[in-house]
Amino acid sequence: MSTRLPPGLVVELGRHVRVYDGGRTLVGGAPPRLLRLPATAAALLVGRRVDVVDARSERLAERLLACGAAAPVVSELPPADLAQVTVVIPVRDRARPLDRLLTGLLGRLRVVVVDDCSRDPAATAAVATRHGADLVALPRNHGPAGARNAGLARVTTPLVAFVDSDVVVGPDTIATLARHFHHPRVGAVAPRILGLPGTDRPNWIARYENARSSLDLGPTPALVHPRSAVGWVPGACLLARVEALGAGFTDGMRVAEDVDLVWRLTAQGWQVRHEPAATAWHDHRDRPTAWLGRKAYYGTGAEVLARRHGPAVAPAVLTPWTAAVAVALLAQRRWSLPVAGAASVVMSVRLARALPGDGGRARLATELVGRGLAATATQTSGLLLRHWWPLSLTGSLFSHRLRRAVLAAALVDGLLDHRRLAPSLDPVRFVLARRLDDLAYGAGLWAGALRGRSARPLLPGFAPRRGAAGGTRAAAVR
Repeated sequence: MSTRLPPGLVVELGRHVRVYDGGRTLVGGAPPRLLRLPATAAALLVGRRVDVVDARSERLAERLLACGAAAPVVSELPPADLAQVTVVIPVRDRARPLDRLLTGLLGRLRVVVVDDCSRDPAATAAVATRHGADLVALPRNHGPAGARNAGLARVTTPLVAFVDSDVVVGPDTIATLARHFHHPRVGAVAPRILGLPGTDRPNWIARYENARSSLDLGPTPALVHPRSAVGWVPGACLLARVEALGAGFTDGMRVAEDVDLVWRLTAQGWQVRHEPAATAWHDHRDRPTAWLGRKAYYGTGAEVLARRHGPAVAPAVLTPWTAAVAVALLAQRRWSLPVAGAASVVMSVRLARALPGDGGRARLATELVGRGLAATATQTSGLLLRHWWPLSLTGSLFSHRLRRAVLAAALVDGLLDHRRLAPSLDPVRFVLARRLDDLAYGAGLWAGALRGRSARPLLPGFAPRRGAAGGTRAAAVR
């Protein structure tokens, strides 16, 4: 297999990547780091883009892609051949959604439907036959991982698209994703997953999910990597290179099997990408019991992932100085603000001395420390409200300071989220839904940890100290 990038590839810096020193210093990536470019490489960065036209621009583009600082401009990639793709659909007693999904594919791709031991197998078989799909009927229920693997065993094409039966995609969705596989190190790509348009008057849960679904990973292309902004992609719709998958999903996993697969791919050196230029639509749960139950179910997967991937599942990643700032502010004493401010100033000075370059180091160091503080505030709120809420709730009964911190975090976090997402839902019900989301997920997280007798999914991690704030790692691009 060729290791060269496709001719004419154009890569673009992510919108959260900051550029300093005339393009010679970049801050961003997955996970975040500080990148130093020599002047010759910085000259290739024009309007935040790099066009691959020779060996030097190819090396720069490859490095930016590999560290997550840039993503391919998908419209500039060569078109894909849909004959190279097989769609695998696991299904159990969802004949009508299956019919809807197959209708959307327009008969343009080979499809394998895996009936995961339906109670009414005839209905599933009738739909598959009507659309000309191959049918694999399992004699017992295997769950999503086993059902997808049974379909994968029938795939003879280089690429396989796993699509759940409650998802709707079109050929254009898969064609857009498939363009990424011109890059030889891409192992899997997922689209942005939005809520499936339904009733003209969706209830408040549906409107919340349409704005903040667990499956919607946002509008920004990203390299998927543990401990980064996009740390996983859902298996509900995933296009993958068969060569990279090996045996596929881990048999027997009924939750978090998609996260496990993605993390195994990245550990093996494959790139996994989130591509929002392609869209799939998911039939979100909007009944309170089903919605909360699904959130709690997702939470139970953390313990399984902790056993398989260790610290990658940490609910927060801090550095010693950001942890010290968080503890000082949560203490709410007279010395809290002076201590937090002093720690930030000391870190800014130390960071400015460690940064390369002559001019603007103080400003860059200050900005990096500010970003570290913002990330720490977000993660601390997540710990109080989502991952550790049983402890927060219990502690709030005895400590007015903790109670004040939890209430402030609950309101500020929810209102900032409402402003950022601009959902078609008033702030009161949005904040309520946000907090119920956290409570349900956290309940599942603790249930899984207790069942597995392991505190690992509850423990924060610490980023290595490599000379930058908030765990940002320094690296040079040659």
